Amino acid sequence: MKNVFLAICLLASATGAMAADEQAGDLIKRGEYLARAGDCIACHTSKDGKPFAGGLAMATPIGTIYSTNITPDKESGIGSYSYDDFQKAVRHGVAKNGDTLYPAMPYPSYAVVSDEDMQALYAYFMHGVAPVAAQNRKSDIPWPLSMRWPLAIWRGIFAPDVIAFQPKSGEDRELARGRYLVEGLGHCGACHTPRSFTMQEKALSDDKGSDYLSGSNAPIDGWTASNLRGDNRDGLGRWSEEDLVQFLRTGRNNDTAAFGGMTDVVEHSLQYLDDKDIRAIARYLKSLGAKDPAQTGFQPDDSVAQALWKGDDSKAGAAEYVDSCAACHRTDGRGYQRFFPALRGNPVVLADDATSLIHIVLSGSTLPGVKEAPSTVVMPAFGWRLNDSQVAEVVNFIRTSWGNKAQKPVTAGDVAKVRKESFVAQQQGNVDIDKLPQAER
Repeated sequence: MKNVFLAICLLASATGAMAADEQAGDLIKRGEYLARAGDCIACHTSKDGKPFAGGLAMATPIGTIYSTNITPDKESGIGSYSYDDFQKAVRHGVAKNGDTLYPAMPYPSYAVVSDEDMQALYAYFMHGVAPVAAQNRKSDIPWPLSMRWPLAIWRGIFAPDVIAFQPKSGEDRELARGRYLVEGLGHCGACHTPRSFTMQEKALSDDKGSDYLSGSNAPIDGWTASNLRGDNRDGLGRWSEEDLVQFLRTGRNNDTAAFGGMTDVVEHSLQYLDDKDIRAIARYLKSLGAKDPAQTGFQPDDSVAQALWKGDDSKAGAAEYVDSCAACHRTDGRGYQRFFPALRGNPVVLADDATSLIHIVLSGSTLPGVKEAPSTVVMPAFGWRLNDSQVAEVVNFIRTSWGNKAQKPVTAGDVAKVRKESFVAQQQGNVDIDKLPQAER
């Protein structure tokens, strides 16, 4: 009987251990999914491709900030962090040594992340990520902005108290889920909400005002983030919920394609989210009202397309467009669905700030293939052969053709500024193309 009893006890103990291991494995797997939703890997991957080892340079208005090593390495990473250390860094912006983190780490958004999700993230980073001994690089920020102690004051004024997300009374569950992902882990506002001169987001949620997700008011790494509200000209007002689902899932739809930093979001984060979460995000974004309800919608006009069809390229910038752009985007500006984006009625083209359009003409962009859209979409760079005046002309042509009615014309000086700030000149060997002989331009 004793042997039978002992065998039963051992079996029960082994079963309990297996159940505990399975539970821990599920928690780590859940944390991995949440880390994908937060797109942690996009900022914290090293130059040589080591996940979460840090070192990525981020150009900000106050200088260059380098992401930190968040692998569980005990010396250079977060391996010695307790759960409390971890959640303080993520939700409060306070490192283990007490330093305040720069808000390039979007802890104001992560303040709403639930304890349950935070525990899963901690389990993943401690037990699901390989430790990497990669030393953290000091950020290149001039004094006095390089001092950390004023950031504690900034945090006290502008970073919200940590209050776990709660659905609103009577709020639809899918809408609440989308709001949680957008306001929290997705930290969409970190790029898509304008900032004050003191660098805080002007609104952290739709409840705080219509500035929320109305588009950035300063370039980030040379790109401006689009308006995600319901505006008819430069927002999502003319997109259906299905259009938005397709864009979030693949980085492309019938009207446009992702570029710049958004390609990282699609590649590393959005393509891995399940269908319910993608649709919840789309539904929430489509619930947002317009920043400017008086904004007039796009009205197509085929007069420029007809002129080009007849060989009339007399409009300023038309010849450059036909020579460099029309093969992919067509003379009618319609592009090719889900591959080469339409320029006709494109919200990015119609935005008041033309920085992104100038940048993509100068330096190009690549949208990697993803699970549901395996073809890579490449926009080649033209900054190597078009001078600043030519780029300004072709951008203005695009912004005023086919019914596009952009508000502000682009100048050669605007192009020169973007060329410098987006490091295009450095990528091309610091060549000043305007000083080259005409035959070499």
